[in-house]
Amino acid sequence: MKAFLLAAGRGTRLRPLTDSIPKCLLPIRGVPLLEIWLDLCRKAGIDEVLININAHAGQVTDCLRQSSNGLRARMVEEPELLGSAGTLIANREWVASEERFWVFYADVLTRADLNSMRRFHDERRPVTTLGVCHVPDPSRCGIVTVTEDDVVREFVEKPKHPASSLAFAGLMIATRQLLDAIPAKLPADIGYDVLPRLSGSMLAYNISEYLIDIGTIANYEAAQNTWPGL
Repeated sequence: MKAFLLAAGRGTRLRPLTDSIPKCLLPIRGVPLLEIWLDLCRKAGIDEVLININAHAGQVTDCLRQSSNGLRARMVEEPELLGSAGTLIANREWVASEERFWVFYADVLTRADLNSMRRFHDERRPVTTLGVCHVPDPSRCGIVTVTEDDVVREFVEKPKHPASSLAFAGLMIATRQLLDAIPAKLPADIGYDVLPRLSGSMLAYNISEYLIDIGTIANYEAAQNTWPGL
């Protein structure tokens, strides 16, 4: 199974930490976030990953050389950011033969049980399965409302008046039908441009394990104090 690891964000909210190092290489208790992701992928039976990057590509290449450990890793540079959905469509041929594939946001730190999430998806085979969790600040997230049988009824990115506190957690299993829903424009964003179109054909999988978005200094510092390791 293949996985996109979206890592091209510039990490502006993490400056000055990201002035000289890409966000995906920030250390969590001494271990680069990217290395943690590669370990998580191996545990989930993922054998090939594609990592997009905008800056500091040489540092990412060095990390992959030291940490891939049998996992096939491909790095794609984006001099001009394509957006999260733009990256998927630009590399559509890479997953052309896959029935389903993972999409991970690389600034998420988690111990999510990916094998359990994959089984959940395979039992019902939706267009997409979103990993979700409850958050204290839903207006800053992609928010879902779901039916009793976990069908995503509505998806709204950063709503002014959130209908729930259940948020997309930055992990999903996608199919070719998701790629077909990406609009013909660049940049294109998964949360704003794609997922709202797929309401009714997605499932929500609740992630109960450790998960934190380290996109801010406050969350990055919190991760250093709370991360239990894989």
